Amino acid sequence: MTNELLLLAAAVLVMYIVLGVLYESFIHPVTILSTLPSAGIGALFALILAADDLTIIALIGIILLIGIVKKNAILMIDFAIDAERTEGLSAREAIYQACLLRFRPILMTTVAAIFAALPLMFGTGTGSELRHPLGVSIVGGLLLSQVLTLFTTPVIYLAFDRLAKRMRGAAPAEPGTGDLADMPA
Repeated sequence: MTNELLLLAAAVLVMYIVLGVLYESFIHPVTILSTLPSAGIGALFALILAADDLTIIALIGIILLIGIVKKNAILMIDFAIDAERTEGLSAREAIYQACLLRFRPILMTTVAAIFAALPLMFGTGTGSELRHPLGVSIVGGLLLSQVLTLFTTPVIYLAFDRLAKRMRGAAPAEPGTGDLADMPA
């Protein structure tokens, strides 16, 4: 069990680093990765309901689930950041537009993944007991995370935006600290 948790922690750390490089930010990767607990909890809850153990196969399902859920958050955050930069929208309006315009692709991806996992979950025959935890973890995690991600990602995005504005407003640049605005024209 400890090795599985270390593997999961390493996967999350690598995702944070890659997202940090992609967005050139420390905050946006946290916003995106904040969707992962709901997926993990949903997968574990589904495994408990199905009376399955957390096996390596179920862990593979959770890692697959992490990728899908992360993609859903990236769709919203990426659109919101772009709308703020190019269209000059406020953070609240940008994330609202992102939720409206990215709802269909997010829902389509989630439903397609759930339908793909249903045969694994309900399949019978040779080897079905091996594939069953994979399907259960994917379906359970996607169902819970789909519901929660659409609500929590905008909230966390706005909370971090407010925090960033407070930090910028609370610590104004001192004259002579190398800020471009302080340079003579």
